[in-house]
Amino acid sequence: MKTSSILTLAGLLATVNAHGYLTIPSSRTRLGFEAGIDTCPECSILEPVAAWPDLEAAQVGRSGPCGYNARVSVDYNQPSAHWGNSVVATYTANDIVEVQWCVDNNGDHGGMFTYGICQNQTLVDLFLDPNYLPTNDEKQAAEDCFLDGELKCTDVTGQTCGYSPDCTSDQPCWRNDWFTCNKFSADTNRGCQGVDGAPLNSCKTTIAGGYTVTKKIKIPDYNSAHTLLRFRWNSFQTAQAYLHCADIAIGGGSGPGSTSTKTTATTLTATTSKTTTSTSTTTTTTPACATTAVPVAFNELVTTAYGQNIFLTGSISQLSSWSTTSAIALSASSYTSSNPLWTTSLTLPAGTTFEYKFFRKNTDGSITWESDPNRSYTVPSGCSGTAATAGGSWR
Repeated sequence: MKTSSILTLAGLLATVNAHGYLTIPSSRTRLGFEAGIDTCPECSILEPVAAWPDLEAAQVGRSGPCGYNARVSVDYNQPSAHWGNSVVATYTANDIVEVQWCVDNNGDHGGMFTYGICQNQTLVDLFLDPNYLPTNDEKQAAEDCFLDGELKCTDVTGQTCGYSPDCTSDQPCWRNDWFTCNKFSADTNRGCQGVDGAPLNSCKTTIAGGYTVTKKIKIPDYNSAHTLLRFRWNSFQTAQAYLHCADIAIGGGSGPGSTSTKTTATTLTATTSKTTTSTSTTTTTTPACATTAVPVAFNELVTTAYGQNIFLTGSISQLSSWSTTSAIALSASSYTSSNPLWTTSLTLPAGTTFEYKFFRKNTDGSITWESDPNRSYTVPSGCSGTAATAGGSWR
């Protein structure tokens, strides 16, 4: 980075105090604040980013969907002793519920905000493991999934959903599915102030006192014993976005119980030949007792160039039903030149037989499938703790 750029960024960080955070349901950030770990919950900032006029363009980087607070070096994308290990609210599918965030009076930068639920449980599970910090690629894939699972303002009948007063009809920010703050340059009730008429200090911030911003969302027709509600606020005045998440449960839906196959918004195009099958798998531990689900590690040895990534899809819903747009990304965290290992782990129903295949996404967005035939695998039936491995070498 050039020296001038460093000075510009340093000036931005020093002069722009910002800020807001999700309060209802209690976000991981709020829990960190209440535990005394986070000294400025409204300061989990993604910056500098192009937050306008395309509200979805900014890449989240290490902030991820749950936020990173550089002031205290806390990454909320990984569960800690004080957050992420249990749900803070349980909702019923299709219910209308009230949600709330808190904006600091000195950091009200106006703009638009949204909520989302990612219905790819396998992807969300990466953010529920206290022993694992998701990679930046996994954080972005999750954020793309949350954007796809947007809980629109217009989903709630009777809720006022105006178009952004700071945008024009020819701009991508001219939309009423996101929630909008007031016009930033207004003489009174500017920015997010007064969205729900809340007085100053109706919520707690550490800079200049805060006021709440309350809206209603419709819970999707989905089931999960533990998932995440993501909040995102794109500032209008500053090149900043704020991301937070809360651990919730959803019951009563008609969708899958713990796994869903909705898209992670990774844009891929191609079709696979769902033809003949071959087996290249290894399993371990199949004792004579029963369990309903088994963790399966999918490993693929394949040499890749910088910018290329490996994905997995297959014939069952947990493997995205041959969809390339919601395919499961493998991690290269253990990759070396001598052992080019890509891997992921999924929990699958015991005894399930399916076909699957790996493909490579190239830097230009095109994809390359490994050669036919499709791979096949049967999840073992065994005791709790049974582990299995599937995969092989690229062909």
